[in-house]
Amino acid sequence: MSESEHRAPRRPAFFSEAALEAHGPAYDPTEQIHVAHETALALVHAGRAAADPAVTGKLVALVDDIGLSTLAELWSQRPARSLPGALWRLYVLREWVHRAPEEASRDYAAGIRFTGPNHAVAGAAEPPGPAEMSRVIDEVLRGVFEGDLAVALERAAAFCRVVSAGRADTSTGDESAERAASVLAMAQDLSVCAHLWRTGALG
Repeated sequence: MSESEHRAPRRPAFFSEAALEAHGPAYDPTEQIHVAHETALALVHAGRAAADPAVTGKLVALVDDIGLSTLAELWSQRPARSLPGALWRLYVLREWVHRAPEEASRDYAAGIRFTGPNHAVAGAAEPPGPAEMSRVIDEVLRGVFEGDLAVALERAAAFCRVVSAGRADTSTGDESAERAASVLAMAQDLSVCAHLWRTGALG
């Protein structure tokens, strides 16, 4: 097993910079940028062109098949406010929810009273139990391929704001505060990506 594989965790801390950015082998920068953006566009276009629930289901569960480290090699080094950067964060978010649904549920439930409008945008049912967390995050990713991508990004951003508020309220210590801030920063980046997609500027 290579050193890069050792450094690419299957369950990243949600969402430290190390988990989001420090992945994958070294590439020629120009080639890496080209491959990242081309694969992100191809994935979105393939899902939309297929208009097939079975295909959409496979794309939503892509990480289950190829592993998060594979996507990390493709997308994790791209800016947060780009299409590959946004897709990378959506898949990391899904991986966290599916691997730690109780934690996701606890953080989300605690944040609802501080961020009611965001809870409504995220579209999670109440009570937001572990199964509901997995369902809503899959719905968000499904929207990337068969709905309005900007809406999907806005739902993910709203979900992150609720989680961040809940984590900030229930956690103690500098590390927990930093993780809550990282989730909030992700929400802001996803919101910007939604705007960029609507204006045709999300590359």
